[in-house]
Amino acid sequence: MPKIVFLPHEEICPEGAAIDVEAGESICRAALRNGIEIEHACEMSCACTTCHVIIREGYDSLDEPDELEDDYLDKAWGLEPDSRLSCQSIVADKDLIVEIPKYTINMVSENH
Repeated sequence: MPKIVFLPHEEICPEGAAIDVEAGESICRAALRNGIEIEHACEMSCACTTCHVIIREGYDSLDEPDELEDDYLDKAWGLEPDSRLSCQSIVADKDLIVEIPKYTINMVSENH
């Protein structure tokens, strides 16, 4: 069973977390199921960037992002080469190390 390690995030999981996940489950669903409240404003329909994460290890085990996900990722705050939308990132058979960015577009706009 693959494991996802979430690096510490000041608000969402200050201590970080390591969770077991079933292959075929999205990173976002696995996180939410384990009490890691990743923002997901579009209800995981690939229509925003609020669930943006950075895959620090295991990126190559994920399917390639499709064109729609790539279009949204281009708008994400703090985009990196290994960025993904967690609602579209389906866990395969490898462990992942995931960083939740400090901000999302939603959080940035709400605070100004």
